[in-house]
Amino acid sequence: MIRLWYSAGFAALLAITTAQAAELPETIKQAGTLRLTVNSTYAPMEYRDPTTNQLVGLDIDLANELAKRLGVKIIWSETPFAELIPSLQTKRADFIISGISDRASRRETADFIDYLATGPQFFVLSENAAKTAIDLCGKKVGTTRSTSFPIEIEKWSKQNCEATGKAAVQYVPGENSIDVRNQLKQGRIDAAVQGSETLPYAQAQEAGKYRIIGEPFSTGYQGIMFRKDDAALREVVTEHLAAMMKDGSYKAILDKWGLGANAVAQPMMNAATQ
Repeated sequence: MIRLWYSAGFAALLAITTAQAAELPETIKQAGTLRLTVNSTYAPMEYRDPTTNQLVGLDIDLANELAKRLGVKIIWSETPFAELIPSLQTKRADFIISGISDRASRRETADFIDYLATGPQFFVLSENAAKTAIDLCGKKVGTTRSTSFPIEIEKWSKQNCEATGKAAVQYVPGENSIDVRNQLKQGRIDAAVQGSETLPYAQAQEAGKYRIIGEPFSTGYQGIMFRKDDAALREVVTEHLAAMMKDGSYKAILDKWGLGANAVAQPMMNAATQ
């Protein structure tokens, strides 16, 4: 079960949005569109369907339902993960919903409305002899360089390997989750780390290829990321996301992608503690 906590910021936000219905900023209302950009290499959150080449995924479905309720259309674009935050800051995107983790270090210029529980998790090829995460001490472990996972791996290694006299995990960077899985299959790394929300999909796509090691070794949230000076848009999106959680449509989308267990009960503002 996911433990939820509510920040003072969320309580204040809830009070505002329940006192009176929030409204879209006039520029978006007049344009009738939202400009959203994603990194389409993070299935099942957002990716190109290999059969149709259409942009699909949990975040795509959530955003499309939000846009429908807001009465606007979405203009989608794609960018590398490292360019997601710059695209928000330079106003090329109205907000970011693209498998991005709420982190304290990202809140200097942005706020997060958290909507999905997540956590980094080790996995290996099925034939790998490792039984527990401790067996990965001293091994090469790959993950996407532009995520929070390299720091999480280093922290885990210090606490679980180096602190007990074992060799440190050897972090190997990858460009994205696809690149990391390819490195694993090519034998360039011994194990890999991805968000727990992505691994069931990867296992289903390549049956028998991967084996998860242990539980997520950290907990956190993915959030919709807004510029701090764009409170009006943040409030109206939060209001409609809360309505989706209440009427069951949010849970239906998560269940469709096999991630019902990652649901949260309410939108949470800047809830992650790391």
